[in-house]
Amino acid sequence: MRLALRLLGTWLIGLAMVLLVIDGTRSLAANHLVLSSLGKTWAGLHEPSLVAVRGFFDSRFFADLLASLFEIVLTYPAFAVIGVPGIVLALLGRRRRPERFLRQDEI
Repeated sequence: MRLALRLLGTWLIGLAMVLLVIDGTRSLAANHLVLSSLGKTWAGLHEPSLVAVRGFFDSRFFADLLASLFEIVLTYPAFAVIGVPGIVLALLGRRRRPERFLRQDEI
């Protein structure tokens, strides 16, 4: 299980880094900070899946709440929306150390 969490977290962090490099390249070309939102990036990659997810949320019980939360998440930068869960998953999959501090005689 830890291996799957670390692997998925690493892939998400890698994807976030790719998106960050793309935003950095666009920022250098424009001479100002350019951050691509998740909605813009998702629409550029595959518009029908974005429409399908919106339709899925519209058919749920709390449709108004889910739709508004989904629209808020779509306005955030894509690298942050993908990178934060990647970091959390990578940290959840790490191995716990038995001791964090050294004793005085081990220094």
